[in-house]
Amino acid sequence: MQLDLTQGDIKSHMKTLAIPATIGFLFHTLYNVTDTFFAGQISTQALAALSLSFPVFFMVIAVAAGMSEALTALVGNALGENEKARAAHYAQNGLLFGFLLSIVLTIVGVLSVPFLMQQLGAEGSYLDQAVGYTATIVFGTVFFVLTFFINALLNSVGDMVSFRNILIVSFFLNIGLDYYFVTAGYGVIGIAYATLITEALSMLYLFYRLRRTSLLQGIDNFKLDLPLFWNITTHGVPPSANMVFMAIGVFIITYYASPYGESVVAALGIGMRIEQIALMPAIGINMAVLSIVSQNSGAKLYERAEEAVKVGLIGGAYIAIFGAIALVFGGSFLIGVFSSDVQVIAEGVRFLYVEAALIFPFVVIFIYVAVLQGIRRPKFIFYLALARQIILPILLLEVVSNYIQTPLSVWIVIGLIVVLSSVVVWWYGRKELALIKKLSR
Repeated sequence: MQLDLTQGDIKSHMKTLAIPATIGFLFHTLYNVTDTFFAGQISTQALAALSLSFPVFFMVIAVAAGMSEALTALVGNALGENEKARAAHYAQNGLLFGFLLSIVLTIVGVLSVPFLMQQLGAEGSYLDQAVGYTATIVFGTVFFVLTFFINALLNSVGDMVSFRNILIVSFFLNIGLDYYFVTAGYGVIGIAYATLITEALSMLYLFYRLRRTSLLQGIDNFKLDLPLFWNITTHGVPPSANMVFMAIGVFIITYYASPYGESVVAALGIGMRIEQIALMPAIGINMAVLSIVSQNSGAKLYERAEEAVKVGLIGGAYIAIFGAIALVFGGSFLIGVFSSDVQVIAEGVRFLYVEAALIFPFVVIFIYVAVLQGIRRPKFIFYLALARQIILPILLLEVVSNYIQTPLSVWIVIGLIVVLSSVVVWWYGRKELALIKKLSR
């Protein structure tokens, strides 16, 4: 499937793109929830070990995710300008770039895992489980990176359906594999094995779907374009930094939460999984806005880009209302699915109460980050992420932790930072979109 997003009704395009993306990422999050569930069946320590691995692993793949989003914008712009040959050239060099990037990320990840686990307070058998799980996952980085890059190319042509389909299949396959490896006595490392198998299959299927688009045409006459590698890097650094800083931000939150014990760390891990489910529709809108704005920016149809933003925000408001209701009234039940530990449930519920108020601010951040990428003005994303994920959390949490020694203070401080960030990116994104529209006249 290949869509021309420069024509047709924006609302229809938004539904066509956002709904499959939302369903796909919902199953992707349920996939992660499945891992959390089976880790909880092993022990609270295994669950905490899985929680510790999240910021480290996310930090590695975040680079790939950000770079792949840059590729979506570059290829989408070329398609919007009706330069199909140039789009194919970008796509093919982008795949090679992604493969080389995966090698670098694997090396960095393997070398850093033990140190980072120790910094998060893991020791003894707790450390062994955390390192074993995370290092195993990192060895399969090539599967994750190429899946991101191939899907980014499919997104640029308006295909959100392929990723949805394979994520649904992977979810059910992962349940069976997790059950097999855990009951067979592999422990938390068995969960990592299941992840690598399903991710490899996802990569192969998406590549099969990519071959049915125009983006691999002329691959027999492939020409290496090193300046394009630099172009992808420069456009990819801000969104990559955004995601890397997000991982560091989770690391920082975990650091300030870890003194309160394994139960709080386990609650944080479960709470973040549930929060991801609530945010899935918002991520679907983010991807739809990026694809629509990229193509229409290339075609200089900025009114359509503005309409996409408006439609996305309205849809995001409904998502925020329903998501908040689910977290507030269903939080105790949802946490209880993963752990019977009373302390874990109590702290997880408090975490979800705070997150319920943050769904719409997250929607605003997602949409305007997509806009800045789509119009190829991504530099601000870097500074926003640096402030939101690292500078403000460290400064504020360090001060607050000296006066209010409770996990709830950590959740509230992070929530206030998210709200402030949404206001700033809303103001800046609107300003840049209006400016580029004015300059195009």
